[in-house]
Amino acid sequence: MGMGNREKLLEAARQCLFDKGYERTTVRDLASAAGVSMAAIGYHFGSKEALLNQALFEALDSGGQAFGPSSGDGDSDLGALWRRLIEAFSANKTFWIANLETVLRAQRDAGLREQVAAGLRQGRSGMAREVTGAAESELSEQTIRALGSVQLALVSGLMMQHLTDPESAPTAEDVLAGLRALAAHLPEEA
Repeated sequence: MGMGNREKLLEAARQCLFDKGYERTTVRDLASAAGVSMAAIGYHFGSKEALLNQALFEALDSGGQAFGPSSGDGDSDLGALWRRLIEAFSANKTFWIANLETVLRAQRDAGLREQVAAGLRQGRSGMAREVTGAAESELSEQTIRALGSVQLALVSGLMMQHLTDPESAPTAEDVLAGLRALAAHLPEEA
């Protein structure tokens, strides 16, 4: 069975996010790419923004094209993870800029801010899974909150550096060396 108009629109929106970004994608672009009428966007999603937001969140949730291929073998090699993320920032620059645009728009839209916050909570869990190699269902809330939050913060900062100044942005090896240097300065646990 073929895709319905809703699924066609989501696929078209994902592709537009990678090709044109959020701000430059028009209703006409979306309808044309999906092979549906422009009215179908309003019918299925209410607005172009709602469609693009859902497509963005689904792309982030699934990893896939956004983060690049994972080894899929439960390997928790941080160097490989950081190399994969850095490659994704370079290969999918338009998509990652759309991600940042969404965070900025969320500051003026309470509903979108709620969606972004939910995505961040899910992102913490996903990042903790990527680092540990354990299934998300096996991770404690403390691991997700501590490890996942720090990893997500590092990803966000590294993404901004690679989008803004890729020539001098840190490599995966720089990130690992920096983490080791930071760890050497951590105070003893209380």
